[in-house]
This record gives sequence, structure tokens and C-alpha cells, in this order.
Amino acid sequence: MTDSSAHDFDGLRLRHWRPQRRDDGVLVLYFDRADAAVNAFSQDALIELGSALERIALDPPKALVIASGKANGFIAGADLKEFQEYDRRGTVEDAIRRGQDVFQALASLPCPSAAAIHGFCMGGGTELALACRYRVASSDASTRIGLPEVQLGIFPGWGGSARLPRLVGAPAAMDLMLTGRALSAQAARAIGLVDALAEPAVLVDAAAALALQGITRPFKQRALGWLTNTFLARKLLAPQMRKQVARKAPKAFYPAPYALISTWERSGGKSIRARLDAERRAVVKLAATPTARNLIRIFFLTERLKALGKGESGITRVHVVGAGVMGGDIAAFAAYKGFEVTLQDREQRFIDAALQRAQALFEKKVKDASKRPAVAARLKSDLDGAGVPEADLVIEAIIENPEAKRELYQAVEPRMKADALLVTNTSSIPLDALRPHLARPAQFAGLHYFNPVAQMPLVEIIRHAGMAAETERRLAAFCKALGKFPVPVAGTPGFLVNRVLFPYMLEAATAYAEGIPGPAIDKAATRFGMPMGPIELLDTVGLDVAASVGKELAPFLGLEVPAALATVAAGKRGKKDGQGLYKWENGKAVKPALPDGFVAPGDLEDRLILPLLNEAVACLHDGVVSDADLLDAGVIFGTGFAPFRGGPIQHIRTVGADALLARLEALRARYGERFAPRPGWDDPVLRTPVA
Repeated sequence: MTDSSAHDFDGLRLRHWRPQRRDDGVLVLYFDRADAAVNAFSQDALIELGSALERIALDPPKALVIASGKANGFIAGADLKEFQEYDRRGTVEDAIRRGQDVFQALASLPCPSAAAIHGFCMGGGTELALACRYRVASSDASTRIGLPEVQLGIFPGWGGSARLPRLVGAPAAMDLMLTGRALSAQAARAIGLVDALAEPAVLVDAAAALALQGITRPFKQRALGWLTNTFLARKLLAPQMRKQVARKAPKAFYPAPYALISTWERSGGKSIRARLDAERRAVVKLAATPTARNLIRIFFLTERLKALGKGESGITRVHVVGAGVMGGDIAAFAAYKGFEVTLQDREQRFIDAALQRAQALFEKKVKDASKRPAVAARLKSDLDGAGVPEADLVIEAIIENPEAKRELYQAVEPRMKADALLVTNTSSIPLDALRPHLARPAQFAGLHYFNPVAQMPLVEIIRHAGMAAETERRLAAFCKALGKFPVPVAGTPGFLVNRVLFPYMLEAATAYAEGIPGPAIDKAATRFGMPMGPIELLDTVGLDVAASVGKELAPFLGLEVPAALATVAAGKRGKKDGQGLYKWENGKAVKPALPDGFVAPGDLEDRLILPLLNEAVACLHDGVVSDADLLDAGVIFGTGFAPFRGGPIQHIRTVGADALLARLEALRARYGERFAPRPGWDDPVLRTPVA
């Protein structure tokens, strides 16, 4: 049976590639992966490309152009689901070797070749483009070119790390690969990654013309490509690169950037074949590490969270009540993302302060100064609440007081449109305590942001029994429009993130009250892999906020709040006052040196981390989230929980539930019942070995 969707190419039947011969003698190969909305390299697509390149080499056209047959982008990279399967089978090396061989065949063609790049061009897509002799990028704002593999615990393995340093010079190439960031078409042109820009409508024509005519790259670029890859340059630059990476990614947790630097340092001056061999060996080794497996798993968790926000929210106008740090920042961020926002508070001075913070956000985020006035105009002061009747979404972000919130709802809800949604940004109050007397409880929910709003990627959508499914869907779509990950959670005290985080922070405060220095406590947490220590975190969120959350959560969890949190002195609330558990200068904590001879207790890390894991187990048992994957995603993106460990539940499965239970019981015997195992440790999910 023949495949009617296949294309004939000199006797080859191609399902994923569509050939087109032009009158000027140029052959265009359009990548249009069958049965997929997005171009990602499957092994089938690679094998087909390899077969097509063999035919092209035997009877070369005047030039070859590779373009996308899909309107939404060039190539997203490799098919990671396939990659996971190869890892399970132990055949990663075969898959990497195949990609290298196919792209080297492209690089070795007897005719010139050019990549025509429009939209996203990531990972394997960029590596294919690097194997072409020339690259032309669409000048459209959607074009982004990058090599993000380091974010997956590996580095470019289909020739990207072997070719890019020679093309643009080692400093620019290594910066791109070590950070995993994506470049605009203009930025890619500036470093020499692409040779020319063109309007989308004439992109293929421009790529064909460039391939036929050729180009001589600037002398500076050619000199950088040679000079920065010499033996001496590699020996001088590699230590500097390691030092820069170490500031953000400890080698013990994230080996990929260090492996990339070492591979380049050892083989960057050798032949392309030697560079490819070194690249392949290093990437195969990295792919088998727990870090890579966990980071790839997290990638799929992000895809799942993005899918929750599909569809339209029907929200264009937002009204925020409460211009404090959270409310003001929520309003500013929504305006930055394109929504029309009105901001209300009981006094104009609070609104004015929020608008000043918003201006700072716009200056940081909107690089084109000429566009800032239009963004700022979307955020309006609204002392009297005139925006309520026009709003599609009303966000309450006032003090953590159930009575005050209920009074506000009684005043606001009657003025709202019939289809408008009302949400609270409460960080701990159960929604069942807030929804009595609401006329439309089906359109009421929680929308819990995290501080700082512009940076934290997670928003919890808080459910309650009377909430409509359509309300959750619209809020998830709204979160997606903000560029946030939505995680639906039950409306019980603390929801997910604060409930899991609170025992960790409370134990840190208890250890601090016992006399263990803050820097020692913070070091124990960051040594585990947390992005910030809990003492610094308490100061960052505000000791007053922590005390408020503690008032709600401590009775529910059966925990006691130490005096350091129960009573917060005025002017000493933490970072926002310049003084808390630490002194703060220029937005940074001033941490005192540890006393001479001080040695941290050997169980300090367990005292901090095991309460967090214990409460994560209880949340799973209580159905706060629907499954373990969503719990891991919520805690990673809401707290910064060490991504390389894969989340609390994944970490429990990796270490072993019984081993961690034994350590919990040891802490219980030493410190008391607050370390008693919570319900849920017998869940079969925790006993499933990590693949």
C-alpha cells in the first residue's frame, strides 16, 4: 500500500520532507513532520533526511535550502518522548550518532546549502541550521534561535557544540549554550549565527539567493572563530567559564555545563570528526544522569501545565483591589502582559506607591522606551472602584483577614458583570470560609500568586466545592496569557505550596530560635539544592506575612510558631524594612560570619527538608492536587525546590520511602512529635522505583 501523503523524490517516498525544485536550480526541502502540529526531529524524520541527502550528493542541485513546511515555526528540536524511550532502552548513543551523521552529511554536500529560519528554531533545529553553509532568518518578532539543551541536563549533541564556537567565536557560542537562552533574529545576526535577515514572505527566496551567490563573512568573525578556539585561548577561557557557571549551577547538581566546557577545552582545536566524537561521548554520559532524567521530566510537566490553559479566557479587563506589594505587582504584571487594569485601594498614597513600582517593572521589561507609555497607560489608578462594573476579572488582594475579605465581596459582587469572575489572592485562608453570602459562588475562586510576581512562574487556582468547571478553565487560560503555569489545588488551608513550605520555614525559625546561626541554616538548605535558604526566604516574604500564614496554618498542621514569627516588631519585617532576621542593604541580605569553630549539627539538613517532604506526602494523601506529577510541578515552580531532584515525590522515590521514614523517626525521637510521619507514606506511588 502506498502512502498518499508521501512525496516522491527520485524514487524515495518521503512522509516528513516535501521537495520542491525551483526554476533557478535550487532544491528546497520543506520539513513537514507527518501527524504532528510542530516540527520536532523523530528518528524517522532523521532517517528520511539522511536518505534524501544521499540522493542529493549523487546528483547535486545548484543549491539546497531547508525550510519549514509548517507556519508555526522552523524546528523545535528533538522529539524528547523518543529520547526518553532511547534512554530506557540504553540506545541513546545510537540516536545521537545518527543525528551527527545526518547533519555531517548535510555539511559535506558538494553544493551550497542554506537554512531558512522562521519562528522557533531550537536545539536540533539550530544544529541542523549550523550544518548548513548559510543561514537566513525571518525578521519577524516570533523568530527565536537557541540551544537550550543545558536546561535538560545535557548539551547540544548533534554537532551544535562542535560547530558553533568555530562560527561565532567561543565566548559568544559558549554563552549561548551555557545559558540555554534564545536569541532574536537581530541578535543572532549580530553575533554571526545567521548571515542575513529577510521578511517572512521572501525568506525562502532570500535563502536561495544567498546559497547561489555565497557570502564572505566579516574578518572579525572569522578571526574570532579561529583565535578563540586555539589551545592557549581554551586554556585561558575555560577556567573563567567554570567560575561564571559555578555562581548559579553547582557542579554536583548540574554537571552538563561543566561537561560542555571540558569537552570544548579538550577537543575544540581538533578536526570536526574528533569534535563530534567527543561531543557524543559526553552527551551520552550526561543523558544517563538523574539530573538529566529529572530535568527532562520537568520539561514534560511544564507542557502539561501549559495545556491546562488552552482556549480563550474571555478576560480583557482586570480590576485589582489592594495596592500593597502583591496587589500592586499583580496589577502591574497584568498590564505589562496586555490587559486593561484598574487598581483600587482605600487611600491614594497606596495606589501611587504601586504605580511607582509598576513604572520600575515597565522600565526593566519593556526594552523599547517608545513603547513604555502605552504599557503604562493600561494601568489606571481607581480610588473609587469605578472599574468594577467593566471588569471581566476582579482580584482581591487585601489583608489576610477573612472578615475583611467577606465585607469587600458584599460591596463588590453586586456591581460586577453577570459573567465576571471574582478571585482572592489569599495565601492560606480556606475558600469555604470566604464564600458564604456570595450570590454567584460558581464564579468565585482563588488565584494565588507568589512573590515576586514578575519572576515566579506558578499561580495556584484554588478550588472549592461550589466552583464551576468553566471558572477554572477561564482562569487557567488567563494564567497562560500571563505566561504563568496554572496548578489547580483544593481550597484547604495553605493550599499546596504554602502548606508544603510552611513546616520547612517553621523548622528553620525554630532552629534559629535555638541559637543556630541563620547563615548555617541557609547553607544547609542551599547545599540540598534550594535556591535560597529559609531564613533569607522568611525575610524576603516578610516576617509579618509569615506570621499571618502561621496563624492560619499552625493549628491545622498541629505545629507551634516560635516567638521570632509570632511577634514581629514594627520596622523589622524583613527585606521590605531593611531589617529582619538579617540586615538588608541594596536589596541583599547582609549575612554575618559564622562564629569561630562553629560546626552545624549533622542532622540540620534533615530537620529542614524532611518536614517539607512529610507535608508533601500528606498533601498527596489528602487530594490537594490530583496526582504526584502535579504536586512535584507545583512545589518546583512555587518554591524553587531543587529541580535536579525532580520534586518532593520524585525525590522520595529516588532515595526510598523507607529510608526517609527511618530518618523522620530518628528526628521524632530526638526533637518531638512535630516530626511524626504524616498520613500517606504507604501510598504505592511512593514505592514505585524511579526508572
